[in-house]
Amino acid sequence: MVGREKFDEELQKVQKLLIELSNTAIDTLNTSMDYLLGSNIEGALSVINHDIHINHMEEEINDRVILLIAKQQPVAKDLRRLMVLVKIASDMERIGDYAVNIAKETIRIGKDEHIEPIYLLDEMRVKTIAMLKQILDAFIHENMDEARKIAKQDDEVDELYGHAIRTLLNVGVQKPEQLSQVTQLSFVCRYLERSADHATNLAERLLYLLKGKHYELNN
Repeated sequence: MVGREKFDEELQKVQKLLIELSNTAIDTLNTSMDYLLGSNIEGALSVINHDIHINHMEEEINDRVILLIAKQQPVAKDLRRLMVLVKIASDMERIGDYAVNIAKETIRIGKDEHIEPIYLLDEMRVKTIAMLKQILDAFIHENMDEARKIAKQDDEVDELYGHAIRTLLNVGVQKPEQLSQVTQLSFVCRYLERSADHATNLAERLLYLLKGKHYELNN
């Protein structure tokens, strides 16, 4: 019984660290978009410099899980939870990378006046951040119903992504001098769309954790 209590204690520490990592990654993505919209170069640089903190948290989660497996030899259900924690940490670290990529595009655009379609990127940001927060809350409370709702919201982000890309390309045709910014904002659209995809990945991982079966919510 002592061994089980020790395992549960260590598992709770890993899950707490994962929630911290997740909140940090989501907040960083949101903040990076704020800096883009505000042409805040110093802020964008701070996002890039802060990325190492997110990377270290993911590494710590991986190290703790490896130790738990090696020392505690968890049973199938516990092992499944540990593997899910590692995969979610990887998803969240990738979202942190997207925040860094957006910051780099912010620096490339600099203080140039933004082209009008940038408002579509803000709409994508709002929906993507909402998805990520929703699935994190669903994970904390192990809420399958909320997890299943994510796929529909991902479709909405995909639609916005398509609309934004078409609008940006149209600007590039009409105003060739803006082609550089069109390209940079198109990349930002892609990073947001991929972040929303990761929210769907997280929903699938939660369903696997709770049901022991793999689900593909985008099909």
